[in-house]
Amino acid sequence: MASLQKIRNHGALLIVIVGVAMLAFILGDFLRDGGTFFHRNRENVGIIAGHEVHYTEYEAAKEQLLEVYKIESGRNDFDEDIHAQIRNQVWNMFVMDYTMREQADKIGMDITPDELTDLCIGNNIHQIISSRRAFFDETGHFNPEIVKNLVNTLNEGSDDPEQNAYLQRIGSYWLYWEKAVRLTYMQEKYTDLLQHLLKANSLDAEFAFNGHQNGLAAEYVMQPYFMIADSLVSVSENDIKKLYKEHKSQYKQTPNRAIKYVVFDIAPSEADFAEAHDMLARLENEFRTSEDVATLVNMHSDILYDGRDFSEETVPAMFKDFAFAKGAKAGDFTEILFDEANQTYVMARIVKAGYSMPDSVELKAIVEDGEDQELGWFRASDLPKDIAEPAFAGKRGTRFTVEQGMGEQTFEVLEVSPATPKVKLAIMAREVATSNNTNAAIYSRAQKLVTDSKNAEEFEVAAQEAGLAVIPQFNIEAMTDKIGQLKGSRSIVRWAFEAKEGAVSEVFECGNQYVVAALTEVNDDEYRPLEAVRAELTYEATNNAKAAYLAEKLKGIQTLQEAAEILGMPIQTVDRVTLSDSRFGNAGMEPAVIGAAIAMGENALSEPIKGNMGVYVVKTGVNVNMPGEFNAEIEKAQLATRFMYLPYQAMQLIQDEADITDNRANFQ
Repeated sequence: MASLQKIRNHGALLIVIVGVAMLAFILGDFLRDGGTFFHRNRENVGIIAGHEVHYTEYEAAKEQLLEVYKIESGRNDFDEDIHAQIRNQVWNMFVMDYTMREQADKIGMDITPDELTDLCIGNNIHQIISSRRAFFDETGHFNPEIVKNLVNTLNEGSDDPEQNAYLQRIGSYWLYWEKAVRLTYMQEKYTDLLQHLLKANSLDAEFAFNGHQNGLAAEYVMQPYFMIADSLVSVSENDIKKLYKEHKSQYKQTPNRAIKYVVFDIAPSEADFAEAHDMLARLENEFRTSEDVATLVNMHSDILYDGRDFSEETVPAMFKDFAFAKGAKAGDFTEILFDEANQTYVMARIVKAGYSMPDSVELKAIVEDGEDQELGWFRASDLPKDIAEPAFAGKRGTRFTVEQGMGEQTFEVLEVSPATPKVKLAIMAREVATSNNTNAAIYSRAQKLVTDSKNAEEFEVAAQEAGLAVIPQFNIEAMTDKIGQLKGSRSIVRWAFEAKEGAVSEVFECGNQYVVAALTEVNDDEYRPLEAVRAELTYEATNNAKAAYLAEKLKGIQTLQEAAEILGMPIQTVDRVTLSDSRFGNAGMEPAVIGAAIAMGENALSEPIKGNMGVYVVKTGVNVNMPGEFNAEIEKAQLATRFMYLPYQAMQLIQDEADITDNRANFQ
């Protein structure tokens, strides 16, 4: 099982995933039962471009991706954030696969079995495979022979049940990356096709060249909107409604909710601190005098005694000066101390002192009929006790065998670090925990808030009267995984989509906190309502009114100097304005002003121009042309860099425009 162990040994480094590869998984055909359409529909997690995503298919994909995480990280415990990430990656993969498949079918594009073989184990191995550290050799570089050997081993199979289970796990891992290659390469083919379709021609190149070579000198006067008092203009309700209608497409929304909530921390009380301290105080004398301190500690302490040898680097920091003090000896003990970081009362006693041992050993696993594997350096605390004891008792070259599962494993000590002073400590510890009485009292406070609140308005009043902080949370969607930083708060999201606006929730338990929420907004319309965007519309309408006000003041001007005097603003200069500019001198992003200036031609005075930051009057000068010789190939190459992002925008647009029904909120 060296391959799986090698994957694990690389730890967190292997969690780096290339491109969309982390989204790939088993997408085999699912044979549906003969149930009714309604029954099948209830079992669908979603529908993407006409393809139904069944619940079992979705769950199988999540389990496979979770298994990949486990193999590559060497971990089995993942927090809710990782599980949420896996769920989202799996769904995004379904969206990517089915929308991409639809486009590929339209143009007859596919990846043949021979292509896929070449990309996975052939002469043109894809980066997704070559970047897997599981396929690196001892030099730290990708070795294609390792991949080929793995695939051959999977094809051969095994009659041994344990070995067969191992091969099934590794086979699923390999299939994941094989399908990742297929999907990613399909995307690459499609975007490469779009890149070839978006090439600039000679006319494009000539137009671009003229755009940045030919320019105009210009002078201008600008009055910023913020310098005009709002009281000088008026904005009507019709003005705001008109803007809302014009911009409505920008306000499309997914159904969402807004809540306000209050948090009650589940934390120990003063009585809980006293109880933890008193427990140690009752054992203090026995701890100091007992001849079997190890048994006493293991019966009563939150930190078990395992006979560990502490060095100055590994001993708990609060006991370092005590354990390694000059003259420290077995039987010495501390007073009861409080570990603030771990909220724990502790006391320590020296079991053994005045001896030295190595800090670490370098080990090698001896493999019969195979290649021995160097495992690296280990501290005693890094190893199981049955391996640590013989490893640290031995010398360089020592071999020892331990039982592992149904077999045995032989190790060799390659090197031993120099011996350093050690000490054995017995530590009696009691963490300050929240008692049942304290928990009940905190819950009672939360429940009182619920009882005192018949609606969201009363909720906020009651919370403020109780001195509780009310926290707002906006734009909660059906698939939002958690509220703010509240652990395990998916249940609040579900409640928010089931309750009526103004409702107050029951008490939720979220990690080490109780939470009570009030539903303040229900937004199920296709577009955000006018009231939700009124502030930004009012700002824009006010600037429009100010632009009209300034245009009226400037009506009939004949010179730029006249405009400067009316506005009380200085005349500024722009050395050169071209079509390729994105900024107008020092004024910032003003495309309307740039376009107007270029369109005016030489030696012309503009009408007032409404810009982003204010109103401009521009006077152009003469043409200012940059020296240079037209080179079509250079211009085409520069244009190509501008087009590079367009295929990826097209991919996103394909997904945005796809007919997608997302029912995941009904299943999690």
